[in-house]
Amino acid sequence: MKARFLRFAGVRSRARRASTVGLFLTLFATAAQAQQGTPEQRRACTPDVYRLCAGEIPNVRAITACLRRNRSSLSEACRTVFDQAGG
Repeated sequence: MKARFLRFAGVRSRARRASTVGLFLTLFATAAQAQQGTPEQRRACTPDVYRLCAGEIPNVRAITACLRRNRSSLSEACRTVFDQAGG
């Protein structure tokens, strides 16, 4: 019974983290330039958020600042998003 609960708790934790990242990605362009990011832009930066800024989740402003600080380490796709947004 306890193992089943722990497994369920782990799934909920992952789901919560995924939904938080989804919220960030939905608001990403809004926080950066007051515009809604396209699904392509959100997909472009999702791996970089997990790789470089996971410790900042769920703080959208902190994630955006983290991505800016790590601009040289961003994937080409995410760097392009920042270039288009003027960030």
